[in-house]
Amino acid sequence: MMGDYPMKTRAIMTFGVSALIMGGTMVGCTHDGIASASTRADRAGKLAADNAAKASSALARGNANAAVKLAETAVQAQPRNASYRVLLGGAYLKVGRFDSARQTYADAISLDPANGKAALNLALAQIGAGKWDEARATLDAHKDIIAVSDRGLAMALAGDPNGAVELLVAAARTPQADAKMRQNLALSLALAGQWQQARLVASMDLSPADVDKRIQQWATFARPKSASDQIAALLGVVPVSDPGQPAVLALNAPVSVGVASAAPAADAAPAQAVADVAPVEAAPAPQAEAAPVQVASAAPVVRFAERHEVVQALPVQAAKPIVAAVVRPVPVAPAVIAPQPVVAKGNFFVQLGAYQNPAIARDAWGHAAQRYTAFAGKTPSGVTVNVKGKSFYRLSVGGFARADADSLCTGYRAKGGNCFVRAGAGDQAANWSRGKQVASR
Repeated sequence: MMGDYPMKTRAIMTFGVSALIMGGTMVGCTHDGIASASTRADRAGKLAADNAAKASSALARGNANAAVKLAETAVQAQPRNASYRVLLGGAYLKVGRFDSARQTYADAISLDPANGKAALNLALAQIGAGKWDEARATLDAHKDIIAVSDRGLAMALAGDPNGAVELLVAAARTPQADAKMRQNLALSLALAGQWQQARLVASMDLSPADVDKRIQQWATFARPKSASDQIAALLGVVPVSDPGQPAVLALNAPVSVGVASAAPAADAAPAQAVADVAPVEAAPAPQAEAAPVQVASAAPVVRFAERHEVVQALPVQAAKPIVAAVVRPVPVAPAVIAPQPVVAKGNFFVQLGAYQNPAIARDAWGHAAQRYTAFAGKTPSGVTVNVKGKSFYRLSVGGFARADADSLCTGYRAKGGNCFVRAGAGDQAANWSRGKQVASR
């Protein structure tokens, strides 16, 4: 590994003292200035490479906090090196700093638009930060450079599980389909509420006992309480309060060669060990058997399905609805539903959001109903609208008097939801058909 290269604290230039040799002094000064700039650039490159290597080593040992500091130093020394920004983004993800990772990966993609792993991790960071619309746009914009199996599961995590199932079912029919593809399809089916299908697809590569364990984990995974829960479980990390990427590391920030050469020691106190995630550039993925994902903490650790499971060929008829002879139901404790107040009928609706299509709205309704039990038993409504040439599907619940609609929206906001009250505008009971309309991006 390269050694440390201390930075100079003053310019390396010497000026002549005699006015009689002013011409010579000027020539010498110009030459020394060019040499000095070259020297500073060389030192910056060596400093960046040294700290990047140490950051990779720290990530391999599970010391993500040390890796963050080391990678930040590398990026500051060479801000236009996309690989250093990808390394830093991975370190941010490992410590649960989703906003910082989102900013860092966005900069990396602007420097290296063909980096599919960076694009995937950008989408994951956006999901973790609660930016689902941004994540879906990222996945769509980079669909040609992100592996289908990873893109499908990321779509499901970004609020479009039905779209993910459609994509992954088609991919699972191909001869190239592997265990990872099938397990990501199974999890996407679970997130779409198709539990019997999820169990059957998962059983193609796992033993019955392992399938039971995995379905139990997915049942918890499918009920997040906050935007970051699923990505945090995916990475095996705890989200932290994140101030964002330091301003000095922004892509358009002025280059400073005088960054501290005394980078944090690579053997600093290790952070909590984290699970392997294929797209993050970190330690090599461990060899995994077909065992279920292990729970490392209170939250279940769910991964993009392992790459080294015992596999079997996907039957051709798997493209058709799969019917099991025996289906083991997932035991779920009965939900406690608060008594519903009697509301007067009227023409006011609580609008919960505007989505790209009914399938995404359906998933959003499921999350809203989990968050706020007062929605239980109510029929969601929807209507397709065009705004400035873009098609959206408005999700609402209504048919209330104004006071009742206001009360319902206020209660939902108290649970962390977003909504507003409006008069009816052609809202009809949602049928959740996938529809053909997709918002332009």
